[in-house]
Amino acid sequence: MKKTIKRTYRVSKYVIYKETLVDYKEHFWSFLGAFFGIGIIAFLQSKYLFEQENIFLIGSFGASSVLIYGAIQSPLAQPRNLIGGHVISAIIGVAVFKIVPDIIWISAPLAVALSIVAMQYTKTLHPPGGATALIAVSSTGKIPELGFWYVLSPVLSGCLILLFVALVFNNLTKNRNYPNSKKWKRLLDKKHKHTLKN
Repeated sequence: MKKTIKRTYRVSKYVIYKETLVDYKEHFWSFLGAFFGIGIIAFLQSKYLFEQENIFLIGSFGASSVLIYGAIQSPLAQPRNLIGGHVISAIIGVAVFKIVPDIIWISAPLAVALSIVAMQYTKTLHPPGGATALIAVSSTGKIPELGFWYVLSPVLSGCLILLFVALVFNNLTKNRNYPNSKKWKRLLDKKHKHTLKN
């Protein structure tokens, strides 16, 4: 019993230590990626849409930024999850809003719950997708008026911007590889070897 407690203590101490290590380079790249990803979307919002029509910069993009710039190794942060999770959830959110537009206590939980199951089923689980579905059913103003256009813009177009920035900033150093797949890593390794030879 004493041996088990000591071992548990050592493992816990190691995990807490490892989780609280500060890697300033990692934080720097996470900051730059998130700054430029959200910055580009906000810039497009401010240049091409009226200020009161805040439809291009949806809140779930902030949560996606945490994953794709700050937790790039997470399975939930991979491109398939980013795009698929948001798009599927947006489709479900809009569909639920069209079927049950006025009963928020049914439409909100139904949109989120269906989105979770659809993301699980399609292996595109991305937690911010739940927020994307919720925004579709609970927003007022322009977003409900967009209907299924909400899926294409702001959702898909915003995801593509975030993804493009993630592909750039998460692969600028050899310590960060995104997406986290064997095929992509092989391609990056070849690129780095070719760069070193020249």
